[in-house]
Amino acid sequence: MLALNSTSLDLIHFDAAIVDLDGTMVDTLGDFAESLNRMLRDLDLPPVAPAAIERMVGKGSEHLIHSALVHVMTPVGAVDVEARAQALFERAWDRYQHHYLAINGQHSALYPGVIEGLNALRARGLRLACLTNKPTSFARPLLAAKGLDGFFELVFGGDAFERKKPDPLPLLKTCEALGTMPARTLMVGDSSNDARAARAAGCPVVLVTYGYNHGEPVRGVDADGFVDSLADL
Repeated sequence: MLALNSTSLDLIHFDAAIVDLDGTMVDTLGDFAESLNRMLRDLDLPPVAPAAIERMVGKGSEHLIHSALVHVMTPVGAVDVEARAQALFERAWDRYQHHYLAINGQHSALYPGVIEGLNALRARGLRLACLTNKPTSFARPLLAAKGLDGFFELVFGGDAFERKKPDPLPLLKTCEALGTMPARTLMVGDSSNDARAARAAGCPVVLVTYGYNHGEPVRGVDADGFVDSLADL
């Protein structure tokens, strides 16, 4: 294990770090809830609770929207819920984009220790990239709104490559763009998506103990270490 809790990582072994966004640097559950529920209201559907949304986060906006549609339609006994959700998806996606861009960052907050952690990584000379399954058009404004954009040389969203995490392709492409070897590029995330992508790409991976891991205990994930705060890095 590279680290447990507040034990310091030996960052001399790394040339760069790839950092996830939602659930790792910013608690965006409030943004998701507000945008989804405005979208659902536009579609004349009932709202979804934040606790349910938390289990849907991490696999991209398309998955989030589809999951929310299925969730709110299932309790009312709808027939062919998956098909109905797919039929509504294009309209839902349009309304979700509209609402998310309007409120992006207004119902979210930085996790404690994020600024300190990013400063520590940069102080060790690591190059930084942000890699998220969130659409790039959502990610860049959020980073700017939270004062994080200046830390990252590169920002890649879920629409930047042909596949999203947990596929290793986004990590491999990010390493390529950074000009670093995967074995010397640390992945910092909050979920099994980040860990699985890192393992397949050959990147060491550390997970935060908070965030969104699909409702599962994060310490059960195969990772090289866990930290309670990015400041612990």
